[in-house]
Amino acid sequence: MSFEMESRACNEQFARVVVAVFLSRLDPTVEELDDVKTAVSEAVTNCVIHGYEEGEGIIRVEVSIDGRTAAVRVIDHGVGIADVKKAMEPMYTSRPDKERSGMGFSFMEAFMDELEVESEPGKGTVVTMKKTIGGTEQ
Repeated sequence: MSFEMESRACNEQFARVVVAVFLSRLDPTVEELDDVKTAVSEAVTNCVIHGYEEGEGIIRVEVSIDGRTAAVRVIDHGVGIADVKKAMEPMYTSRPDKERSGMGFSFMEAFMDELEVESEPGKGTVVTMKKTIGGTEQ
């Protein structure tokens, strides 16, 4: 399942709800669902604030399920990240003027089982997150 939306802060809530509804077929716990929703919120917010620097652009969200594992990809075609390793450091922010905490990637890592960030300056960023829902395969 995939969808696209404008890079507006108000669409962060829309994205997290759509992903949560899609994943409901896995019968997640409230905690598992909250973890995924938080990670999606952080990824979408990064696209709005950093990827498009609060300008216009499109954010694409792709969600898939393989067994009990949910994969969520959040994609922008914004400014990209020159140093992904540095950007993933806790407390690092490229927008201190916006009073950002610099914890977005840290939260994604904490709430999901896997996190991969691919980016190229001038071409955008792809954030791939995975989480296994429940303890057993069905």
